[in-house]
Amino acid sequence: MSADVKSLTIGVPQETFPGERRVALIPAAIAALKKAKLNVIIEAGAGIEAGFADADYSAAGVQVVQSRDEIFATADVILQVRAAGANRTLGQADFVRFRSGHVLIGLCDPFAEPSMMAQLADKSVSCFALELLPRITRAQSMDVLSSQASLAGYKAVLLAASELPRLFPMMMTAAGTIPPAKVFIMGVGVAGLQAIATAKRLGAVVKAYDIRPAVKDEVLSLGAKFVELDMKMGDTATAGGYAKAMDEEFYRRQRELLSQVVAESDVVITTAAVPGKKAPMLVTAEMARKMPKGSILVDLAAEQGGNCELTKPNETVIEGGVRIIGSVNMPSTVPGHASQLYARNISTFLLSLVKEGQLALNRDDEIVSNTLVTHGGQVVHTRMRETLGLVAPIE
Repeated sequence: MSADVKSLTIGVPQETFPGERRVALIPAAIAALKKAKLNVIIEAGAGIEAGFADADYSAAGVQVVQSRDEIFATADVILQVRAAGANRTLGQADFVRFRSGHVLIGLCDPFAEPSMMAQLADKSVSCFALELLPRITRAQSMDVLSSQASLAGYKAVLLAASELPRLFPMMMTAAGTIPPAKVFIMGVGVAGLQAIATAKRLGAVVKAYDIRPAVKDEVLSLGAKFVELDMKMGDTATAGGYAKAMDEEFYRRQRELLSQVVAESDVVITTAAVPGKKAPMLVTAEMARKMPKGSILVDLAAEQGGNCELTKPNETVIEGGVRIIGSVNMPSTVPGHASQLYARNISTFLLSLVKEGQLALNRDDEIVSNTLVTHGGQVVHTRMRETLGLVAPIE
């Protein structure tokens, strides 16, 4: 890079999503960015909730600035945890701060609010939505959904264990034997697998179900029982390995067959979410009411509408003695480690786009083409263009 070319400045504003305690970069992630000849600035107080003081960033070579406006005015690239559609209410306030040529990288939930993507395109912002990363080996170290889901699965079990009026493990005492809790995990993605492992470590008897029969071996390897249903499954996984959204008749039959398993469980943890769509309803109100009194249902899909009919986001509903916990943003309850993992993911992604301190986009790279939603004043992501009804070819 020639001496007269200014290196990119990376800006990290404070998160504004209600209750969000994570930060996009931690001090330990700065060295790699500095080595790549990038400058980093951060809004004062951005890391406090995650346990990182302004002084920690200063010691790592980060410039701490006092205002959000200064972050956006100075930085070329904005790194956030929750932006645009992932922060639908308050994220809109940042749109007046964006300028032409800005690069935004973060969780953006683009299909939840397609109009926000169109607005970013109008401002000539290049927006990378990390939810859209392809599930390929090369992208594993950038996979924010997996890193955060693992934490969510772990915390969901701890939350259930703390709320359940019974213990998880079997205990044999002079006063009698305490039977182990029965835990049922619905959805065996990253969150579900971590929930299974955690519940087993706490001594529960664990069952799990997923519409993808291929995950059976993973469930068994963790010491849980895989629930198999007598129904035609067909093609239940996407090309990327995620569970595919099915039609309502499929879910109706599934609920019918799973009703008995739910009714026998002390704890049910649901994890089924489809990006950009309402979460499938796995547990009806009737199914939940048949659980033993004192039972707990933790719904990790609460923010997407919930897997349980009774779920209310950010609330605990008590129905027939059963507590339905509508947890939103579970990774934010462990902001230190969640930020550590997120910072590794997003900095690895950023470094893949940079050469000699400058942005060097290879639009033929599937990591770039899958995550780049807006660029050069246009919506460039094929699925997003279809969602917005844009039929004219990209210029």
